[in-house]
Amino acid sequence: MTQKLTRKELKGPDAFQRKGGEFREWLQERQKTLTFGTLGVLGVIGLGVLVNYFSSRGEVDAAKELGGELKLVSRPVEGSEMPGPPSDAKPFKTEKDKDEALVKALGDFRDKHASTHAAASAGLPLAQALFRLGKYDDALKGYDDYLKVALPDDPLRALALEGRGYCFEAKHQLDQAMTAFDELSRENRTDFLNGMGLYHRARILIAQGKKPEAARQLVDVSAAAPNSAAARMAQDRIALLASEGVAIPAPPPPLAVDAG
Repeated sequence: MTQKLTRKELKGPDAFQRKGGEFREWLQERQKTLTFGTLGVLGVIGLGVLVNYFSSRGEVDAAKELGGELKLVSRPVEGSEMPGPPSDAKPFKTEKDKDEALVKALGDFRDKHASTHAAASAGLPLAQALFRLGKYDDALKGYDDYLKVALPDDPLRALALEGRGYCFEAKHQLDQAMTAFDELSRENRTDFLNGMGLYHRARILIAQGKKPEAARQLVDVSAAAPNSAAARMAQDRIALLASEGVAIPAPPPPLAVDAG
C-alpha cells in the first residue's frame, strides 16, 4: 500500500456505486500486498504466540496444524509477480484457485478444531480469501471470529478491522463502513496501518459526496500519522480533490514543544 496511486486508482473507489466490479478489483489489488505479507507474520509470529499462550495440548496441536495449512499462502500462482518466500510447491493456475484452496483448507480446519482459539485465529486468513472471492458476509464472520481472540496489542487486529470496513464498503453499506474504519482509528495503537482508519474515513466521505469534509480529514491524516503510507496516499488524494476545485484547508499548526 506504499506505492503511489494513479489518478484512475484514486477515483475508482469513489465511483463504486456505479461500477461495483471496478471497486472490488481495486480493493482486491490494494489488499494483495498486505494480505500475503501479514499472513506470513501470522504464520511465523502469530502461531508462536498461540503456542506460548495456550496451555492445553489440544490448543497447541491445533495451532501447529494451522501453521501447516498456512503454507498454502506461500504457494505461488502462475505468472504472478507477488513477492513471497520461495516455494517448491506446484503453482496455482489463478489467484482464484489459490483463494478457493485456502477457503477449503481453513474451513475444514475450523470444523475440525471448532471452539479452539486456533480456529478463531484462522478466521483472519479465511476472511481475506473470502473477501477476494466476493463472499463479503462470510468474510465478516471470519474477521469477527478473529477479533474475538486477538490480543489488544496484536498488530493484525488492525488488518481485521480494516477488512470489516472493506466488506461493508463492498456491500454499499457506507454508514457501517464508516463505523468500522472509525473503530480502526480508535483501536489501532501500532505502526502497522498507522493512519489508515482516518484515510479510509475520508474515502467514505468522498463516496458520500462530502468532498470538503473529506479534504479536511485527508489533511488531518498527515498530522496524525506523518511519514506513513496513509499520509502519502492522503496527499495523492488531496491533489486530486484540488484538481477538481475542492478547497483544501490549511494543515493544523504543529504542536508546541515544551522546552522546560
